[in-house]
Amino acid sequence: MKIYFGLLLAFLTGILLTISWPEQGITPLVFIAFVPLLILQQRLGDAGKRGLFWYAWLAFLVWNVLTTWWIWNSTQWGSIAAFVLNALFMAIVFQLFHVSKKWLFGNRGGTYILMFYWVTFEYLHMNWDLTWSWLNLGNVFATKPSWIQWYEITGSLGGTIWVLAVNIMFFNVIQGFVSRLPAARLWLTGGVTLFIIFIPFIWSLVTYSTYSEQGKPMQVVVVQPNIDPYTEQYYLSPDSLVSKNLALASEMTTSETDVIVFPESALQEDIWEESLAYSANLRRMREFSDQFPDLAIVIGATTYQKVLPDEPKTHAARKFRDRDEHYYAYNTAFLIEKGENYQIHHKSKLTPGAEIMPSWGILKPLEGLALDLGGTVGTLKKEDYPMVFSRETTEKGISPVICYESVYGEFVANSVRLGSGLVVVITNDGWWGNSPGHRQHLWFSVLRAIETRRSVARSANTGISAFINQRGDILQKTPYWQPAVISQELFANTKMTYYVKNGDYLGRVSGFISVMVLLIAVTQGFLRKRKSLV
Repeated sequence: MKIYFGLLLAFLTGILLTISWPEQGITPLVFIAFVPLLILQQRLGDAGKRGLFWYAWLAFLVWNVLTTWWIWNSTQWGSIAAFVLNALFMAIVFQLFHVSKKWLFGNRGGTYILMFYWVTFEYLHMNWDLTWSWLNLGNVFATKPSWIQWYEITGSLGGTIWVLAVNIMFFNVIQGFVSRLPAARLWLTGGVTLFIIFIPFIWSLVTYSTYSEQGKPMQVVVVQPNIDPYTEQYYLSPDSLVSKNLALASEMTTSETDVIVFPESALQEDIWEESLAYSANLRRMREFSDQFPDLAIVIGATTYQKVLPDEPKTHAARKFRDRDEHYYAYNTAFLIEKGENYQIHHKSKLTPGAEIMPSWGILKPLEGLALDLGGTVGTLKKEDYPMVFSRETTEKGISPVICYESVYGEFVANSVRLGSGLVVVITNDGWWGNSPGHRQHLWFSVLRAIETRRSVARSANTGISAFINQRGDILQKTPYWQPAVISQELFANTKMTYYVKNGDYLGRVSGFISVMVLLIAVTQGFLRKRKSLV
């Protein structure tokens, strides 16, 4: 096979994945995007030739660069690392599939192995420090909520299985034509392909058209102050930033308002958690909430906590410049309400390269290269588990989600399971400029709404802020890079979906199957090699 033909197939997969991606992509193309790469694998495997890994790496690099190029706007070196490493991980998965298919089936079958390996990869990639799960295949349907109402059962990993299953079936149809299989078998394969496509689609459309909002109504206000994260956030005083936020909130807040949501890092004052009572800006927020009978405020801040002398330190500990003591920094969300203690959520899913850096042996020095995407640079301390802001009733409980955490379905589901009726997302997406980045990030909240059947109130510093209902419809959204405040009646639901109860069970099942398949494949490969030497 000519090299240029292999390059063409690899580029075609990368381009098809790119133009199918949110938020302006041609979504159905994702169902054939892997077919060129599968054809390439079949040809190289049949011919006993090497090089598939590099073709796969090229395909996934094209996809990563053309879909998430906007990372470059905040960090050049960080974006290169994200492009190269994420494509590398994907290529390794595809290479493992290639080898397993050859060892187990002599390359004549077993294409379905890719589905288990890929879902396992996405699951594992969501659960380690260098996680970058922006391009999980199930995210591709974020702009099509009417297609994926069954995410309340499977989560977004179900979408990944849907994408790969249809790609594999289309590949099998093409292979059938090439191999001149009997017409009856081709018709059967084509019929199964259509079944796999349309049954989930039809089921979802019916659910979407018949679903009604559940739970008790609550009035929510979302504030978008539009503070430039590269300039104003640093040279304006913390007091003036709070004043700007409160002035906007006052335009919409009434005695009927239940929740006000301010964005990530809205409080720029240095807040020490041992001395919350001394924070002037927290007091101002408390004084504002005291004016209304049942108001809760959710707001983001950077907070600090001293490490006690006998307390074991993690790699996130920072040393004071003027004394031999250490402290931790957190990306924090507060719940502030009348007559109650402050409730605190520390961000659990930290952004690689900005909020967490490698701490593994020789990679430790890279911590000094952390990106400045907020007031605090370097590895933050994270909360090990999701949490919920509890109030007097479960309906009023709130799941706080800080920025990057909204990419993770199981994380949000675990918070909801603790007892909340509403999900709030606080973020600052101004680092990437007016690019697809902030728009893609908005659409991921649609997936979380469907998975949990919880309304979502999203406050983004520079936009896009929005309200999303339980079936994934965006009810209101703000313009980008403009100060804004919006209000909406949302419904606080307390019923648990299957996905909320069970999380990413598809990832765990796929992981078990993948380990079994890989072990059998390695054993088969070893036995074949040994037999050939005898």
